[in-house]
Amino acid sequence: MLNSTCRRTAGPLMVAALALGGCTHYVKQADFDSAIAELRANDQKQQQQLDSLTQEMQQRFAKYDAQIAQMGGRVRLDTAAHFAFNDATLRDQDKPLLDDFAKVISQHYPGAVVTVEGFADPAGSASYNRRLGERRAKAVRDYLVQEGLSADRLRPVSYGEAVNRQVERGQSHEAGAANRRVTLVVDFAGQSSTGTAAPGAGTTAG
Repeated sequence: MLNSTCRRTAGPLMVAALALGGCTHYVKQADFDSAIAELRANDQKQQQQLDSLTQEMQQRFAKYDAQIAQMGGRVRLDTAAHFAFNDATLRDQDKPLLDDFAKVISQHYPGAVVTVEGFADPAGSASYNRRLGERRAKAVRDYLVQEGLSADRLRPVSYGEAVNRQVERGQSHEAGAANRRVTLVVDFAGQSSTGTAAPGAGTTAG
């Protein structure tokens, strides 16, 4: 019966089963059930923290042109910054939002892991745009570090001109301004600082 249960368990539940003995016959059912219950409780706790973070960000960033969404256990802030054509210089008008983001994370979720996603419009080659997207992500990462966030918990990545992530499909130059951006994704909210959920050289490209 236990072997059958293990085969049906996926993801973190399978990890728990393996940790208790690789789903072999000598694992006690009570130990297995206890580990599964603990994992589910941790998942619920993390979801509560993500819900709290989402609510706070929605309230705090309502004054900015940014959308907050929770998807698959992650909180996405899209968009955090826009960039000029073929440029990775952070604009002054985007800094207040990043300042507020840094304050929310550092004050309430210092253990959060944040992915800084860089994008480009489709002008130029795909390889150049991947590099350009990375430069944009690193520019935002560096600014957030300057504002007090840990560099170890900020992960810059580039999606370049990825078609399925373009805001204005196929648009570049002036019409593709929305594609030249950086998005912030909180992959793990971590424990709140209070111990509970926080309140409330290539072708030029775009």
